[in-house]
Amino acid sequence: MDQVRFAQFLLFRQADQLKEHAHARGVSLIGDLPFFVSPDSSDVWANPELFLLDEQHRPRFVAGVPPDYFSATGQLWGNPVYSWDAVRATGYRWCIDRLRALLAHVDVIRLDHFRGFAAAWHVPAGAPTAQSGQWVAGPGAGFFQAVQTELGHLPFIAEDLGVITPDVQALRDQFQLPGMRVLQFAFDGHADNPYLPQNFVHNTVAYTGTHDNATTRQWYEELPDYQRQNFWSYLKRAPGTSADAAPELMRLAWSSPAALAIAPLQDLLNLGSEARMNVPGRADGNWRWRVREDMLSPQAFQRLQDLTESSNRSVSPATSVRTQVDRGRATAQI
Repeated sequence: MDQVRFAQFLLFRQADQLKEHAHARGVSLIGDLPFFVSPDSSDVWANPELFLLDEQHRPRFVAGVPPDYFSATGQLWGNPVYSWDAVRATGYRWCIDRLRALLAHVDVIRLDHFRGFAAAWHVPAGAPTAQSGQWVAGPGAGFFQAVQTELGHLPFIAEDLGVITPDVQALRDQFQLPGMRVLQFAFDGHADNPYLPQNFVHNTVAYTGTHDNATTRQWYEELPDYQRQNFWSYLKRAPGTSADAAPELMRLAWSSPAALAIAPLQDLLNLGSEARMNVPGRADGNWRWRVREDMLSPQAFQRLQDLTESSNRSVSPATSVRTQVDRGRATAQI
């Protein structure tokens, strides 16, 4: 335990230094908050009454998602699920404390699995796949009203990906939270695809891909021919190669109506499958990629600067991402 505590001490100290360093250079930070926590975490051990556990404090149900883009049998995550009645009875104190802890290190929080605030997929413990689960209502608007009362604002980006139903969209829009639009999902040939830039609303964060996606170069190499054709047709240019895909998706994101535009470093550096960060539903081998200093070419960052300026996404250092997200009309490029 002392070893873990010391590692956390170093991590928190470095996080404070990073935030101070970033703010001194006009850079705001976006953090990520997982919706669920680990079954063997201090959160569960210290607050078992907030989770649906059995007499031995083992999960009665575990989290996951039904069959989706990433898996035909759904994803079985294994996290304990919340007893929202118990959490609500405390005024969402544990949740608010968790948000405060992260906001000590970042300016804006991306709420992972945002749809869980409307309803989450509960799977009986011991089930072999996530297919036997069912949707169970989450805390809904009451959660965000409590957070707004405590924090005075909602510095959030809603990760509204996956199986999104009207109630999820309504909850996001009720509190004017920016959602996410991932360009890698855009080219199925349907003009009403919400991930096409022509269908973006301004209060949106545009991504080429996220940590869950293949790098854009790998994505293009694995695209079926018809989607490659859709891609080049949408760009109104002659077909190119996989080396052209990431720069073109970045150009689309930066020139879109989205308030914020984000690309993974792997796409800025135009890397392939060797640099993929995470494969959803796969338990092992994720989060192993590391960037080396010699990979950070001046040419790539010059292209980023040129793209940012030509897209009118440059902002003064005094303009913070948190202010932009709060107002629902951000103009910065991350």
